Amino acid sequence: MNKQYRNSVVRFVVCTLSLAGIMALSWASEASSADAGNLPPFYQDKMNLLVWLDAQGQSHPIKDVEAWQQRRRHILANMQLVMGPLPGNERKVPLDVQVVETEKLSKVTRKKITYAPEEGDRIPAYLLMPNELKGRAPAMLCLHGTGGSKGRTAGLGADYPRYTLELAERGYVTIAPDYPLLGENQKDPKVLGYDSGTMKGIWDHMRAVDLLQSLPEVDGERIGCVGVSLGGHNSLFVGVFDPRLKVIVTSSGFDSFTDYMKGNLKGWCQTRYMPRIESVYEKVPAKMPFDFPEVLAAIAPRHLYIQAPQSDSNFRLESVKRCVQAATTVYDLCGAADRIKAVYPPGGHGFPKDDREEAYKFIDKVLGMNRPQP
Repeated sequence: MNKQYRNSVVRFVVCTLSLAGIMALSWASEASSADAGNLPPFYQDKMNLLVWLDAQGQSHPIKDVEAWQQRRRHILANMQLVMGPLPGNERKVPLDVQVVETEKLSKVTRKKITYAPEEGDRIPAYLLMPNELKGRAPAMLCLHGTGGSKGRTAGLGADYPRYTLELAERGYVTIAPDYPLLGENQKDPKVLGYDSGTMKGIWDHMRAVDLLQSLPEVDGERIGCVGVSLGGHNSLFVGVFDPRLKVIVTSSGFDSFTDYMKGNLKGWCQTRYMPRIESVYEKVPAKMPFDFPEVLAAIAPRHLYIQAPQSDSNFRLESVKRCVQAATTVYDLCGAADRIKAVYPPGGHGFPKDDREEAYKFIDKVLGMNRPQP
């Protein structure tokens, strides 16, 4: 084994072990001490990910994965300044899965269900199960965009990227929940004590992962997440906070806040997104505590697939490329450069069939779809 390869392996193992250590913590304590009044540092240059700031604002270079974990903790804490705090395990209640209706298709069985993410709330979702399972299957959390719904991703209604159905037909157990204030999920996050629809969505999606892991048909160590548009950035957000997700696929989901709509962040300020962007940070990109290059990097060293169309009207391609380039420095640090892949196909905002097929191949490789399971 040559020295360069050995060092790469060591970096990858250390980064993976660090992530495993985070998983061992409770979800609430993982985040930060920001809510205890100890605010994380503010990073002016969010594209430069290989530095961390101490309490005095002094900059320190990041040369190993241990130092990166310090910056990662700051990223998670700064995300919560905007989204509100991530709930702790005390918010959990029994999932109490209830089946509303069942439909057997040629390759899969599609169940409309609801589940309880917390006291006083139920999330409508579709759960799809391949008809001919052999052993425990990998699973995918499938998140819809604003132009779609859980049902459309599951093959119901007008044409839409049907990844919930297509992945189930491919052999995955899939779940597609409704996002807060969209579809049948009309409970106001504020009523339940959330500062944003974004954080409520993260919690609902993490509980959907709990649901998948509870199923005897699912291999709980082989779960990923995919989404387009709204689902594209929500797949990243839940991916940051839930290390059980081994692969994240994001389509048409982001660019830098600095570049979004030429710096006009109005679209991010709705109740179902992050109202604090307006009420606290005055819709000014330079005041935002976090940005998407940090979000991408916080997923390292897990697998990340980014599909960004060249003519996306929502998110600027060159901005996406800058975010990816910045995040790649962290993947390199972790010895996981081959685990982040970005593709930039022609076309506008969306996730066409051919592009989805390429993403599925990436997922298959990561989650071992063709590997026999007991």
